Amino acid sequence: MLLLGKRLLQTPVMSLQVGIKIAETTRPIIDPHVLSIVAYEVDGTLLDARPSFIRIADIRELSDLGMIVDSSDELVGSDDVVKLRDILALDFRLISMHVVDTQGKKLGKVEDYTVDTDTFMIQQLSVRGGLISSLSSTGHMIHRSQIIEIDDTTITVKSADKKLTELETEGVIHRTYNNPFRKPAEPQPEASRLD
Repeated sequence: MLLLGKRLLQTPVMSLQVGIKIAETTRPIIDPHVLSIVAYEVDGTLLDARPSFIRIADIRELSDLGMIVDSSDELVGSDDVVKLRDILALDFRLISMHVVDTQGKKLGKVEDYTVDTDTFMIQQLSVRGGLISSLSSTGHMIHRSQIIEIDDTTITVKSADKKLTELETEGVIHRTYNNPFRKPAEPQPEASRLD
C-alpha cells in the first residue's frame, strides 16, 4: 500500500507482549543511498533511552492500530545498530530539500513523499514550488526513477523539457487514440432485398 510519509508520523508503536502503546513515531530515518526508510525515531513515556528508534525490520505489521512490534526490546538506541548509527550520522532530512532538474531549473522543495508500506521504499516525491510558482501550479509528483542524484542539500531529477519537432510545432502531427475497451466492429452481412 502507498501512504504519504506525513501519515506515518505520530503513529503509535504497539507491543504484542504488553498489549499497549509503548511509543509513537516522531521522524523517519531515511537512507539517502537507496531512498528508503530504515527506522523511525520514537518518543514516549515508557522508553528507557532517548533517543530511541524502531527499525523497519522489527515491525511485525502496520495496521489501523499503528506499528506492531513484539515487545519494547525491539526499540534500540542510536549506538545499538552500526548501520543505523552510520545513517544517523548523515543527518539526512528529505522534507524541504531543494529539487532541480538536469538543466538547472529549480522545481521547488520536497513537501511530502509517498512510501510503499511493504518495503518502506520512497516511491514518489511531492514537490511544491516557491510562493510565486505555487500560485499558478499545484506542484510536481516525481517518481524515484526520475532521480539522478541526491546530495546534502539538493535532489537532481531528469528534465521534463522535451524538444518539439518541427512537425509538432506546426501542428501537422495528428494523434490517434485506440480505445482498448471497444471491440472493432464486425462486418455486417449485406441486407438482401425481398421484392
